[in-house]
Amino acid sequence: MTDTTVSTPFPPAEGAVPRSDISDVPQHALHQTVYSAGSFFQADFLPQECAAALHVPAAGETNWLHFVGINDINVLQPLLAPYDIHDLVLEDILSRKQRPKIEDYGHYVFIAARVYQYNAGKLQSDQVYLIAGKDFVFTFQQRPLGLFSSIRKQMADSRCDIRNKPAAFLAYRIIDRLIDDYFITLNQYDHRVEAIDKTLFNANIDNNELLGRIHRLKRDAVRLRRTLQPLRDVLYRLAHGDFTIFQGEAGIYLRDVYDHTVQLTESLDASRDTVVGMMDVHLSFQSNRLNQQMRVLTVITILFMPLTVITGIYGMNFDNMPELHWRYGYFMVLGLMALVIVGLLTFFSRKKWL
Repeated sequence: MTDTTVSTPFPPAEGAVPRSDISDVPQHALHQTVYSAGSFFQADFLPQECAAALHVPAAGETNWLHFVGINDINVLQPLLAPYDIHDLVLEDILSRKQRPKIEDYGHYVFIAARVYQYNAGKLQSDQVYLIAGKDFVFTFQQRPLGLFSSIRKQMADSRCDIRNKPAAFLAYRIIDRLIDDYFITLNQYDHRVEAIDKTLFNANIDNNELLGRIHRLKRDAVRLRRTLQPLRDVLYRLAHGDFTIFQGEAGIYLRDVYDHTVQLTESLDASRDTVVGMMDVHLSFQSNRLNQQMRVLTVITILFMPLTVITGIYGMNFDNMPELHWRYGYFMVLGLMALVIVGLLTFFSRKKWL
């Protein structure tokens, strides 16, 4: 099963690897990687093949099982039974809505995470779970995401440093891959913010559409913030040695991952403030445009008010109005109206109301 890199609509952040192409990847599969300093095995299985064909790791080998779209408890239980995975963990794995968290079960650590990706202009979320023990790592997804294909490809190379490291180091690489994916998502988010910012003062754009786009960006920022904040708390606990499995070299590297989550949170907060500011600027711009339009209408109204007074006076038809019977009275009134209009236009022009 081969993967090719797929391009993203915007260039990824520096150091972040785009997700792999998933067009030819099965929707339901189990990917196994068993390795040690002197051995390596990698294979892909369909759900109905797992029980019979799964490779049994030897002593000293690390077993990585990557479950994709396998939501049948009858399939999961036999595969995880040798590792004494708690029923509550299985219940969380089958859930599609789980807040990022970390739980210590003694001989293994359970981590719930969530990743995001823009698909057809909409921010789409996916749940990812990780179980890390002394000599095993299990990852779970509801559908193919192309997140960990790059890690599996690297491990196929005998020079890969992961094969000489314990399971905790592989877990660190997986967590680091999840955080790197956030840089790509946030980069796409920033490009959308920048694109809307350039159209704020475009008079030809639909106001309702623009306001809707700004509101969607604000909502996307809230969704990302709700995930990044607890995820940062998870990384804080991992980086500060709260769990025995991640003490040592892996814990040192996790401090760098924690710094990345802090950077992501700060960058997202700055982008969210920009979106809020854009909404305020957009509303102020619309209010200013409305004021300009009302000013023009007010000027037109003022121009016609004295003309209405003049025509009203000479429309009363009293007998004792000398101008009514004057030969040049009509032309005099027209001239007076023209003089009033020119005088008002000159006044408004000097006041810069036009």
